[in-house]
Amino acid sequence: MTDGNTESPVPGHRTKYARVERERRFLLAGMPAGAEAVGVRRIIDHYLTGTRLRLRRTTDVRSRACEYKLTQKVPAELPGPVQGLVTNMYLSRAEYELFASLPGAGLAKLRYSIPPFGVDVFAPPLNGLVLAEAEFGTGEEMRAFVPGIDVVAEVTTDRRFTGGRLVRTDRSELLSWLEGHGVEI
Repeated sequence: MTDGNTESPVPGHRTKYARVERERRFLLAGMPAGAEAVGVRRIIDHYLTGTRLRLRRTTDVRSRACEYKLTQKVPAELPGPVQGLVTNMYLSRAEYELFASLPGAGLAKLRYSIPPFGVDVFAPPLNGLVLAEAEFGTGEEMRAFVPGIDVVAEVTTDRRFTGGRLVRTDRSELLSWLEGHGVEI
């Protein structure tokens, strides 16, 4: 039996209920050419003010089935393939609505499942932003990964392209960032 601190990438945090998140993010100029999505979900995120908590409602575009969850992401303080720790709690609709009444900021996107990627196409005011994410079980898999699609830039370590930062980004700021990467909208 362990005390829950095994291999934690975040000093002082326990991994008993959290999982290590290994993910790479890529900025795209648009949807990958020729890619066919095996699923599409509408995602509404609500970042709770003053916390590291994100409330998420995911709706399958085809079936209309909804999933509600509360997520905490604790970033790693060490360089390398691990982004940090992530803990998810699945909620009922009533629990979701209670949390949604708390102060926060939101963003919306469509997520296209194009294995091995989740490709996010953001709604206004972030329209024009397209990010592809891939998750990995090990650091070795993550480092060895070759995207296999046309990417503008890898933005894994660019904090501007994380949900917690994007939710506070206005249109002019986003356009400036995209222009800096040669993406014209």
